[in-house]
Amino acid sequence: MPDIKDIVNELKQTRDEVKLKIHLGSKELQEEWDELEKKWDSFEAEAKLGESAQNISEATSLLGDELSKAFKKIRSAL
Repeated sequence: MPDIKDIVNELKQTRDEVKLKIHLGSKELQEEWDELEKKWDSFEAEAKLGESAQNISEATSLLGDELSKAFKKIRSAL
C-alpha cells in the first residue's frame, strides 16, 4: 500500500493542475469540482489523522482513489 504522504502529494499536484484550468471548463465541470472540493477537505482531514496514528483507514484509501480518478477525469476533460 502506498504511503499516505505519497498519496496526498500526488492528489495535491493533480488538484492544483486542475484548479488552474477549471475556469476554462464547462458549468458541469465546475459543479463536479465544487463537489470534489468538499470530498478533498474530508480526505485531507482523515489523511492527517491517519498520518498521526501511522494507520490509514480503508475509507480514506477508497476516498483517495475516488478523488484521484475524479481529478484525472476533469483534467482530461479540460
